[in-house]
Amino acid sequence: MQFLDKIYDPAAGYLYFFYYPLAAGKHETRSSVWYASGLLQRNAGDDVEQAIKIIKNVIGDQKKNPEDQWYGDYTVYPEEPTVGTPAYPKNIYNSWDPNWRGFIGTTLIVIYEEFKQLLPKDVQELILESMYNNTIGDSYRVGGVDDDNLYPSYSNPSIMRAIATGWTGRALNDSNMTAAGELYAQEILDLFNLNDTLSEFNSPTYAGVSIYGLTLWAKYMPADSSVMGQNGARMIKAIWETIGNMYNANLRNVAGPWDRTYGFDMNQYVAILNIYIWSLIGKEKAPGIPQTWSMAHADDFEYAPLISVLAPFHDAIVPSEVVEKLSAFPGEHMYETAAFSPPHDAVPRNVTAWLSGNLTIGAESYDEDTLGGPRQDPLQWSPAVIQWSRHDGSVGFAVLHGTEEAMDVEVSPGKLRLSYPRGNSTSVFTFLVNSNPLGDKRDIAGFEDVVGIHVNVNGTVKQQPEIGFCGLVGGTCSIIQ
Repeated sequence: MQFLDKIYDPAAGYLYFFYYPLAAGKHETRSSVWYASGLLQRNAGDDVEQAIKIIKNVIGDQKKNPEDQWYGDYTVYPEEPTVGTPAYPKNIYNSWDPNWRGFIGTTLIVIYEEFKQLLPKDVQELILESMYNNTIGDSYRVGGVDDDNLYPSYSNPSIMRAIATGWTGRALNDSNMTAAGELYAQEILDLFNLNDTLSEFNSPTYAGVSIYGLTLWAKYMPADSSVMGQNGARMIKAIWETIGNMYNANLRNVAGPWDRTYGFDMNQYVAILNIYIWSLIGKEKAPGIPQTWSMAHADDFEYAPLISVLAPFHDAIVPSEVVEKLSAFPGEHMYETAAFSPPHDAVPRNVTAWLSGNLTIGAESYDEDTLGGPRQDPLQWSPAVIQWSRHDGSVGFAVLHGTEEAMDVEVSPGKLRLSYPRGNSTSVFTFLVNSNPLGDKRDIAGFEDVVGIHVNVNGTVKQQPEIGFCGLVGGTCSIIQ
């Protein structure tokens, strides 16, 4: 909250847009609502007054035309032009982001449930009206239609849509809306129950969002009449059990593979899972560095106030044996599971990870109709990952950049076997490897120059790799995360 206080503009009633620091003077909508939840929790000085100002601002700028695909959504930033005009054409996940209905709407639910007594009656009614419009707009979303990709397997926004719809239906006594929320939730459950895993598997950022959404399922939905209330806590426990089995407390990282990631070392970027681990075992043992705001993707730390509000309820659900694994590495072990993401997965993705004290290897076999994993994003998709401890205490990594629609893997202690069942002579294995620690060799000719790990490469591949450098101010390739 102290940092958010510094980037709050009380004259505007918004946070400044921290994600784009070069866009001087611009504000941002989503993080402002998260901040409002923290203001209401702190409730000191004029905190409540400022929170109400933020809530009114954000809802006042909600999209109001039911004919638009983005109806009921919220602006990305308040200075933006009108979406769908010649100067600002519609561009899903850019000029408008359908997932912001979920992020902002669920935050409004938390604010209403936890701090209703601090809000004037007109603001309470404003939140309910906003949630009704939000839910109607979110019902427009169908995977594969109008460039949208919201299938039940897109876990984090699906989970948020289910709670937003079901909660709003109950709050307004709208039986159709209530039933729709239950239907959305059941579709998610049908996939989850196959392996007790999220379809959007092992994402340090979006597992955190899904856990947040499921916390709302467990806390705010009735267990006697809602599949969300009946299953939310069970799903949270199962997700954390998987995380516990794939987490290396020595490296302070969740082993790969990662369906989606914004970095390759949780100590160097802010994943929302970092915030949860901080809540469970303390900042001194959690991934990250003391200067949180200097980390990559630091804007996701703006989520922290919302997680703090829910922490007492959520943290009590996490099994004690998982908390122990987050605190201290339990010893060398293998772990296997699976995840399934229709419509792009032809079969479930089989996941295998081997974890030792200073080295982890994790990978998944898959057969898909697209590149870049179920979310079709090669920049985030990391289907095979090696991480190791380096002499300076940092973490080294070698991450496979997926370039094929199908891959078979075998993981065993100290070994990773990869093959492309539909590969040909043009197929390549591309690994993203971080630079050596300061003071070590800068010019890399092969794995023999990579510090902290000894790699032998065998198979029907060229033994001498092609080397490129993806640098901040030059090189042969662009930076990936």
